[in-house]
Amino acid sequence: MSKRNGTILCVASVDIGTQGTKAALLTPDGNVLASAFVPSNLIRRSGGEVEQRPDDMLRECVQALAACTAARPEAAVEAVALSGQMAGVLGIDAGGEAATPYDSWLDTRCESQFERIRALGEAAVIAETGCPITYAHGPKTLWWKHERPEAYRAISKFVVPTAYVAGRLAGATADEAYIDYTHLHFSGFADAASGGWSAPLLRDLALEPSKLPRIVSPWDRVGGMTGEWAAACGLREGTPVLAGCGDTAASTLGAGIVRPGMLFDVAGTASVLACCVDAYKPDTERKTLMFARSVVPGLWAPLAYINGGGQCIAWFREQLANGPDGGEPDFETLNRGAARWAPGCDGLHFVPHFGGRVCPNNPLLRGAWVGLNWSHDNYAMYRSILESIAYEYQIYLDILTDALPNVRFDEVRVVGGGAKGAAFNRIKANVLGVPYATLREADTGHLGNLLIAGFALGWHGDFAAEADRLVAVRERFEPDPEAQLAYASPKRRYPALLEKVAELQSLLKELG
Repeated sequence: MSKRNGTILCVASVDIGTQGTKAALLTPDGNVLASAFVPSNLIRRSGGEVEQRPDDMLRECVQALAACTAARPEAAVEAVALSGQMAGVLGIDAGGEAATPYDSWLDTRCESQFERIRALGEAAVIAETGCPITYAHGPKTLWWKHERPEAYRAISKFVVPTAYVAGRLAGATADEAYIDYTHLHFSGFADAASGGWSAPLLRDLALEPSKLPRIVSPWDRVGGMTGEWAAACGLREGTPVLAGCGDTAASTLGAGIVRPGMLFDVAGTASVLACCVDAYKPDTERKTLMFARSVVPGLWAPLAYINGGGQCIAWFREQLANGPDGGEPDFETLNRGAARWAPGCDGLHFVPHFGGRVCPNNPLLRGAWVGLNWSHDNYAMYRSILESIAYEYQIYLDILTDALPNVRFDEVRVVGGGAKGAAFNRIKANVLGVPYATLREADTGHLGNLLIAGFALGWHGDFAAEADRLVAVRERFEPDPEAQLAYASPKRRYPALLEKVAELQSLLKELG
């Protein structure tokens, strides 16, 4: 453990999540000195509206940091690195303060702008930006422009949560606003291959370039913490605040996904499957994968996700708590009960798209169970939710395999709340036919922020080598040949089932 004048050298990591904000103090060797969690205030309204108050997000970050520094007053924080929600956006005024609420990645109101972008040719847009047209910065920015023009005029720059919080902590104005390059695929206006803003997209969508911030690297220094915020956080004035990156980018880096062919599963609020590749090959045909930049220069992290996949699991558990027995069943009980059901749950399928499908985009495809019979019980329904996420991952993996025919996928590293469930890990390993591995440090987002801060501070000069040093596998789940065979038929049926469910739900909408 590095010490200086009796203090312990460390960095402060902050992750601005959907359900809450996490902070931690980490030494150069990855040891966690202190950690804290502050729940978020997620505001849901009708019509697909999901927002957060930016000043709530700032307050939650400050509270989490203050809890950590109070717990370890001997810690000498050398820098603050942030990660956070990626697909949502907010507007700031000229002084760097919030001009709009945070338009969450869960908010679907921007769907009204999809056709405006598709008119340019969806494949061409994907080739340019790396991302299918979905609930992200591009449509959201256009929604503010066309649906809320008065509010739009007051916006100086559009920024992501990490940039907003970092800017406030460092006292930055809108002229200093930024976006780091791991967010560019979600921006809707970027030339992903070159890493800059796309002049043709800005022209064709009539968006003023002045509304967009500068593009930086995750390890760039935004500024020093102001005296006011430093005192509130328990840090010294001038503590370097780094640009940071998206939460998935930080988690992917912290899991050691630093070489082509490595797979990564973020089993959290969203269910994300990502990969590491060394070439830009946007998914213009299937319109499913989002081609994100890795934190590591020269690498890419194509990914796809279920919007709220993990929320479906939590939602089902909450429904059981409302039953006659009362009290939420623990996951151990649910997993034991699910294990009594054979793979495929006797023909039962679940559709996990409660907020509409994101990858590929289909807002008409909503949640459903298909194939219920009298023998099915709560445990079958629970298992079918887990299996549906694995079937979605199989679709993503098939696209990756087609795009990368010479790459061998030997392991999926998994993190997030879902990684704690051995039953879930076994199901996904059996469906995908790829071993699953949990990690010694489950919160790889903090580890990713440490790697970024370490690079900025000169503690290391090689992300891959440093990740190899810090990341360790805890447990592996090998595919079972019999279960693999049993899943062959249901996972093959699943994509066709989604199409039929979408057709039915479209018909119901037409009928009013």
